[in-house]
Amino acid sequence: MAEKLMTDGSMALREKQYRVITIEATEKPQNAKLRVAAYARVSSASDDQLNSFAAQNRHYSDLISSKENWRMVDIYADEGITGTSAEKREDFQRLLADCRRGLIDRVLVKSISRFARNTKECLETIRELKSLGVGVYFEKENIDTATMSGEMMTALFASFAQAESESISGNMRWGIQKRMQAGTYIPANLPYGYTLQNHSIRIVEEQAVIVQRIFKEYLSGKSTERIASDLREEGIPCKSGEVAWDSTAIRYIISNEKYIGDSVWQKYFSTDTLPYKCRLNRGQKVSYYAYGTHEGIVPKEDFEKANALMKSRAQKITLTKNSPYAFRKKIVCGDCQSLFRRKVVRGITYWVCIGHDKKRHGLKCGITPIAEDEITNAFIRLYYKLKHHGEPILMGMTTSLQAIRNRRMLWSLDVIELNKQISDLTSQNQMLATLKQQGLIDPDIFIAQSNELTEQLRAVKLKKERLLAVDGDNTISQTRELMEILDDGSDFLDSFDAELFGELVETIIVESNERIRFRLKNGLELSETIERTVR
Repeated sequence: MAEKLMTDGSMALREKQYRVITIEATEKPQNAKLRVAAYARVSSASDDQLNSFAAQNRHYSDLISSKENWRMVDIYADEGITGTSAEKREDFQRLLADCRRGLIDRVLVKSISRFARNTKECLETIRELKSLGVGVYFEKENIDTATMSGEMMTALFASFAQAESESISGNMRWGIQKRMQAGTYIPANLPYGYTLQNHSIRIVEEQAVIVQRIFKEYLSGKSTERIASDLREEGIPCKSGEVAWDSTAIRYIISNEKYIGDSVWQKYFSTDTLPYKCRLNRGQKVSYYAYGTHEGIVPKEDFEKANALMKSRAQKITLTKNSPYAFRKKIVCGDCQSLFRRKVVRGITYWVCIGHDKKRHGLKCGITPIAEDEITNAFIRLYYKLKHHGEPILMGMTTSLQAIRNRRMLWSLDVIELNKQISDLTSQNQMLATLKQQGLIDPDIFIAQSNELTEQLRAVKLKKERLLAVDGDNTISQTRELMEILDDGSDFLDSFDAELFGELVETIIVESNERIRFRLKNGLELSETIERTVR
C-alpha cells in the first residue's frame, strides 16, 4: 500500500508544472557610477557663440565632476548647424551611436530647443534612448525623460520649439516674398560674373570677360563640353575658385537671365514642413520675373540666340536619347564581360554583345541580341517597384551600412588612438574643473587652459569624424540621393525616361536572354526578367 502511494506521489510530482518568475534586482550596486554625457549646440560660428560653447563645456564638466556617483563619458557639441534636422549634426549622431553601444546611462541637455526643433525626430530619439535605458534631462524645462510624464512634457515643449522654428522661418519667407513683389529683393548668392557690394549687384570684370567668351564661342558652334574643356586646360577658375568647369556649368551660364540684367526669383523653394527640403519650382509656387535689376554682361540678342540654339540642340538629342545616349557603355555581358553596342536591323534597335557579335579572343558567348524596347520596359517596371516599394529596402540598406561602418571603424587602430586622446583630454578637463571647484587654480588660468583643452578636443574629434567619413559614407550618401530622386519622381512612367535612368542606374548586367540585372548608383543590384515583345 505504502509502495503504491509513493509511486502515485512521484507520478503526481512529475506531472505537476511549476511557473517560475525571475524578479530582477531593483537597485544597482552601490559602487556603480552613472555614466553621464552632455550635449550642447550653439546656433552660429560667431566669437560670442564660441565663448558660449566653451562655457557650456566648463558648465557640464563642473556639474558632472561635482557628483560623486557620476562619471563623465564625453561632452558632445555641434557648432553653427541648424537644429531642424538631426542628420546634419555630426556630434549628435556620435552621441546616439555611443548610446546604442551601451556606453551612456544619462544625457544632459540645456533645453529642448538645443536638442531638437522637430517634434517627430525629438520623440523618436527620446523613445529610442529610453528603450536603451538612457534618460535625457533638460535643465531649462526641468524634464526627465526617464518618466512617462516627462515624455509627455517633451512632446509639448518640442511642439513649441518646432512651432517657434516654423514661425521664424515663415516670417522670413513672408519678408522675402514681399521684397520680391516690390522688386527690392537681392539674393544672397549670385552667379559667376557678379558680386554683392553695398547691397547692390556689381559686375566682376575679369569674370564678365569669360562669360562673354562663353556666349561668343557657343554661338560660333562650339559645344558646351568643348568650351568647358578649353577653360579647364587654360586653368581658369570658376566661381568656387577651383578649375572645375563642366558642360552643366556652361549651360547654366547660357540659360541664366542674370547676364542680360534681369532676375527670376523663387526658381527653387523650401517645403513648408520640417525637415525643410529644397525643391525646383515647377509651378508649385509663384515666381517673379524682374526687369533691369542690375547691369547686364551680354546683349539680349546674343542671349536669346544662344538659348534658341541650345533648345534646338536639346531637341535633336531628345529625338534619339533612347538609343546611343542612354545605354552607351552602360550594358555589360554577364557571360563574357564584353560591352554591348547598338545595332539597327530592319528598323528595330537591338543591343548586341561585342564578344558574341565578333567572337573575339576565342570567346563563346551565348547571349544573343536584345531589343532595346525590352530593356526600356524592364527599367520602367524596376522604377515602379522602387518608387512604390523601394523605400524600406533603401532605408534598411542605409541603416545597415552605417552600423557595419561603425562596428568596423570601432576597432581601427587610428580610431582607438584618437579615442585615447579624447579620453585623456576629457580627463584633463575634469581635473581642471575639480581644481577650480576646490579653489586651487586662478580663475584666469582656468579659463585659458579650459579654452585650450576645449579647442584640442574639438580638433581631435574633427580628425576622428573625418577618418570615420572616409569609408562607407559615399555609398550611404548615394543611397540617400537615390531616395530623394525617387521621392521627386512621378508615380508612373508612361515611357522610358533617359535622364531618370542616368540618375538611378550605373550599369546593366545581362545575365541571360531572359534576365538582366540593374546596378544602381549606390551599388545595389536588382534583377528584372526580359519580357519578349511580339513582332
